[in-house]
Parts: sequence; structure tokens; C-alpha cells
Amino acid sequence: MKFYRHLYVSDSIRNLEKVKWKLRHNAGQITIYIIALAKSDDQLDIFHCSLLQQRFYDKKDLFVVGLASGYGEAIDMVVALTEKVAAETGGADIKKYILDHR
Repeated sequence: MKFYRHLYVSDSIRNLEKVKWKLRHNAGQITIYIIALAKSDDQLDIFHCSLLQQRFYDKKDLFVVGLASGYGEAIDMVVALTEKVAAETGGADIKKYILDHR
């Protein structure tokens, strides 16, 4: 699991390092949602952190762009990121923008 250098974090997450440690060590967290680069043709994936505890999920290649406390905050974060990318590049290729700025 790799974290984006300019990681987007919702304001309600108080102890970021603790949250990251728990993600790496499969410790349960009730409200944490992960925003990651999609491995498919999609731009981003939003999913609850409990998905990482499943054996079939390969978290080695996971590139985390943002962490949110709740699904609504994750959606708001993606909207804000999309608006930022559109304003700076004139397009909506979020994946390319993030990979160029890592």
C-alpha cells in the first residue's frame, strides 16, 4: 500500500498516522473510507477499509489518494478533487493528474 504524497484527508480524521497504521495492519475502523486509483479504466475507487481485510484483495498495489471519515465525505472529496483537476488542466483525467504529481 502506497499513499499519495499530497494525500487528501477529511477534517474529521484526527490522527492520520494511527489511521494509516491500522490500514497497514488490518485493524478494524468503523468510519474510514479509502479513495484509491482504480486498477480498471475508471478513475478512482471508493471503498470501506474493511475490504482490505479480505484475503483475495491485493493491497500491495493499492495507491491511496484520500482517506475520509464516512462515505459522504469521500464523495465530497472526489468532487473537490475533480474540480481542482478540471480547473488546473482543463480536463477530468484525475488518474493522470495524480500520477504526474506523485
